[in-house]
Amino acid sequence: MEEKKDREYFKTLAHHLMFDLSDEEADSIVHEFGTLESQMALLDAVNTEGVEEMIYPFEAATTFLREDVVSNVITQDEAMSNVKKKLEGHFVLPKVVK
Repeated sequence: MEEKKDREYFKTLAHHLMFDLSDEEADSIVHEFGTLESQMALLDAVNTEGVEEMIYPFEAATTFLREDVVSNVITQDEAMSNVKKKLEGHFVLPKVVK
């Protein structure tokens, strides 16, 4: 038997994930989940008998990728020429996380 996805189900699930949901938020999730379930039911109802599975969504082969060719190589000194602060060949940036 499938478990009913009601307000309390989602509030309990949120609690297990260590956050709280208001009643309004839980009701909104219940509504959105119901919509998702009905859309999945529509997809399940589509007859796919005899339809060949696809690996890619396009019939044409994906041969449009180019070969990786090295070009316009610059030296480390050229790459670091505009750096205001460097240390042992690396960029030094201000700390952004406390």
